[in-house]
Amino acid sequence: MTYEMKFEALAVPTRRAVFEKLRAGPSSVGALAEGLPVSRPAVSQHLKVLKDAGLVLEHREGVKRIYRLDTEGVREMRDYFDRFWDTALDAYRRSLEAKDA
Repeated sequence: MTYEMKFEALAVPTRRAVFEKLRAGPSSVGALAEGLPVSRPAVSQHLKVLKDAGLVLEHREGVKRIYRLDTEGVREMRDYFDRFWDTALDAYRRSLEAKDA
């Protein structure tokens, strides 16, 4: 799974809201749909995209499907952003060294 797919999956505001709700912990489709301006079937479709992008995992509890964040997928996104952070910190360090010189 590429990080591009993850970013594309999170580009849709409703899908991002579903993803963010999962920060609180595993949840069913019905619970995730509460408070969102879309139907439960729409939330299921958003979860499928998130799952296909490697951001969400699913397991069954009886007839319910329970979703949770895929920590590996989230780690891949963090690794991507960490490269920018490392570059920014390095530039900051060089600017401080230039001032001291």
